[in-house]
Amino acid sequence: MTLALEAVTRTVGALTHIHPTTIALQRGTMNVLLGPTLSGKTSLMRLMAGLDRPTSGRVLWEGKDVTAKRVQDRGIAMVYQQFINYPSMSVYENIASPLRLARLKADEIDRRVREAAELMKLGAMLERKPLELSGGQQQRCALARALVKNAGLVLLDEPLANLDYKLREELRVEIPKIFEASGAIFVYATTEPEEALLLGGNTATLWEGRITQFGPTPEVYRRPVDATTARVFSDPPMNFLKIAKTGNRLLFGGGQSVAAAGKLKEIADGRYVAGFRPNHLEVIRHTAGAMTFTPTIDVTEITGSETFLHLEHHGEKWVGVVHGVHDLEHGRQLEVFLDPSHVYVFAEDGRLVVPAAYAMAA
Repeated sequence: MTLALEAVTRTVGALTHIHPTTIALQRGTMNVLLGPTLSGKTSLMRLMAGLDRPTSGRVLWEGKDVTAKRVQDRGIAMVYQQFINYPSMSVYENIASPLRLARLKADEIDRRVREAAELMKLGAMLERKPLELSGGQQQRCALARALVKNAGLVLLDEPLANLDYKLREELRVEIPKIFEASGAIFVYATTEPEEALLLGGNTATLWEGRITQFGPTPEVYRRPVDATTARVFSDPPMNFLKIAKTGNRLLFGGGQSVAAAGKLKEIADGRYVAGFRPNHLEVIRHTAGAMTFTPTIDVTEITGSETFLHLEHHGEKWVGVVHGVHDLEHGRQLEVFLDPSHVYVFAEDGRLVVPAAYAMAA
């Protein structure tokens, strides 16, 4: 069982929502669409579902062209960020509704509804109306309705965004387990890199209507193919700094330089861009070989256990995420430290040259 998009595009008037996109999703896989708002996640899902028809290209299901096939004639289920339940129906009837439309027998409907309700911990609430449920329970009801269809393709469009932290954490763990046994293809849209990492499976990073990379989630995170992918798969976005390689040295500006060890010995002299994630900036030196920078503090945000430092370094805007409470004065200079092993090196056009952990390894 595969879902394949072949060079699909989607334009609305003069606007291009999806640039030419080719991707194949396999049976029994969790596939995360990761990108900021308006990057094309929902537009891509609607093409997969058949809610929209591509401007060009084809959609194939198990090798058959279903581009022109109506959404109701495809084996799909979709859950949105908003709680979409029928308020006048009981939880039981909400879950049963797609099965009744399919004209299944009453005993089969009852069996499937109760199985899905138990998986979603709704067994004791089947007689309630959706408005009598908490937000998390309402979303569980919507998920149960998707599960009960035994759909070959399940599309989850930021389904946990409106839930509180505790419920999000519970369902992030449960969703892959719940759907794993079905053998369906799952597509899960999110703006949060942390959520993609927790869900695992495969991740497609999106930016302005383009898939920049697709592959196993840990691989995309650790080895982004370009600076755009690295920016998308980092929260807050990855920091960047113009650098130069001269001989056996890597020059970071402001007098900072390190030996061009490891794979960096092999790259040509010239100008590059260094990238590093915000959590790798430190206000206390933990590594003997760490580089030291002295940016200016723009804003300090204390979130409780962490502090977000908004910094300016020679015209570059950086964000550092450091542990603990650091109430620092706006406009002052602050020494920060960066372990060179956490630095990615990109070409000036954004292509990855050397990934972190390999760049400085001897």
